[in-house]
Amino acid sequence: MTAEIRLFPCLADNFGALIHDPATKATAAIDVPEAAPVIAALEREGWTLSDILVTHHHADHTQGIAELKAKYGCRVTAPHDKLTPIADADVRVREGDTVKVGNLVARVLETPGHTLEHISYMFDKEHALFCADTLFSIGCGRVIEGTPSQMWASLVKLRALPDDTRVYCGHEYTLANIKFALTIEPDNAALKARAVEAARQRAEGKPTVPTLLGEEKKANVFLRADVPEVAAAVGLAGKSAAEVFTEVRERKNKF
Repeated sequence: MTAEIRLFPCLADNFGALIHDPATKATAAIDVPEAAPVIAALEREGWTLSDILVTHHHADHTQGIAELKAKYGCRVTAPHDKLTPIADADVRVREGDTVKVGNLVARVLETPGHTLEHISYMFDKEHALFCADTLFSIGCGRVIEGTPSQMWASLVKLRALPDDTRVYCGHEYTLANIKFALTIEPDNAALKARAVEAARQRAEGKPTVPTLLGEEKKANVFLRADVPEVAAAVGLAGKSAAEVFTEVRERKNKF
């Protein structure tokens, strides 16, 4: 029996996500931007929450955890604290650890940059990556606590995953990300195709996530800092990928 995944809106532009193991009935929420939409999704499906998998400490990913833990008595798995404590954690994990949700197994990938402790969860058999605010559809997270070099290394780590990996990120930012990316790569055919697709999805009231990692590799400028054409487009031909990424990220910050 294959895992079931549900994605739903939270707050202004966050995503909530549930992953469910039909064999054992175990269900995990990946982060909790707010409790009510998670509870509503669980009740729609007839599922009971067994786990919460936390990616990083920001409030828009954690502020509903205490309510869900009190309601369901679920286990909370979180990264090791670096700057800001993550409350209510039962289990702490780091690079190389695995997390089980019933019979489902996720690898923990440390992906710092947005925050220092940020982790992502890769369910290999399910071809599903939950990467919160490290990698977005046609974007990446703002570098807040880490360095651009750290963020670039984290993106390279995620980019190395199989092309058929479905990317579940933490926010619905795709249209804005596309608008920016086209300022760097206006002639990128994959990016232009994604622009049409994303506009249609949003017009129909559908999320633009998940997206396939193989498509992101072609269209997401933040994964393409080591492509010579991208370096040339930002006036950094011949420079390191980390330098190119830093410039692209700075341009996005000001966009």
